[in-house]
Amino acid sequence: MMLTFAVGDIHGQSNKLRSLLAHCEGYQGNKDARFVFIGDYIDRGPDSKGVIELLMDRQESRQDAICLRGNHEALLLDLLHGAAALYEFLLMGGDATLASYGVRKVENIPASHLSWISDLPFHYEDDYRFFVHAGIDPGKALQDQTEADFLWIREPFLSDNRRHDRLVVHGHTPQLSFLPDVKLNRINIDTGAAYGGPLTAAVFRDDESYPVTFINSDGRQFVIQEPSERDTTLT
Repeated sequence: MMLTFAVGDIHGQSNKLRSLLAHCEGYQGNKDARFVFIGDYIDRGPDSKGVIELLMDRQESRQDAICLRGNHEALLLDLLHGAAALYEFLLMGGDATLASYGVRKVENIPASHLSWISDLPFHYEDDYRFFVHAGIDPGKALQDQTEADFLWIREPFLSDNRRHDRLVVHGHTPQLSFLPDVKLNRINIDTGAAYGGPLTAAVFRDDESYPVTFINSDGRQFVIQEPSERDTTLT
């Protein structure tokens, strides 16, 4: 049975990422698995460079990682191509990214890293789930979504309770509870790693939609009950 580990927003927290991966691999055992990282690898935290290096190496050596683009990676590329101002990048925590590389301009980040970021896809899907950084516009079909929807949306996505073609697995909006937000139509796995919370992975099997468990970088494994149609938190 193939397992899928979906990992929330990392934001330069390389130590939390290493810890989470170790716990996930312990859970995995000898089963086949893929790891889906939903974006925001850089900014705010102390080691954006280390996070990118770890993910690039994992893709090359183990070939079990799917890395999606987040709005922070998109903003870095916008700055690189003259479509954003430096103050926007710094306001979003880009100063920590530059410091981790020991540079003052994004142009001086290693070309291999910039190329990797430029090639990041916006979404990934399997038979049951649609993985994306921020979410989708609930008023449009999946094929009609824009890059801005995938990278930046919050409302009306977060408060909309309509079912989608697949369960949407996303991040982008940090949870003050430091726990995943599990709804009938979506699961938010941004548990605030950049703000003192753990880094969290949702663990899926290929024969059912909802996670069989969650694992975080503190080594905690836990289950959040699958919501029902009567769940009043959806309204």
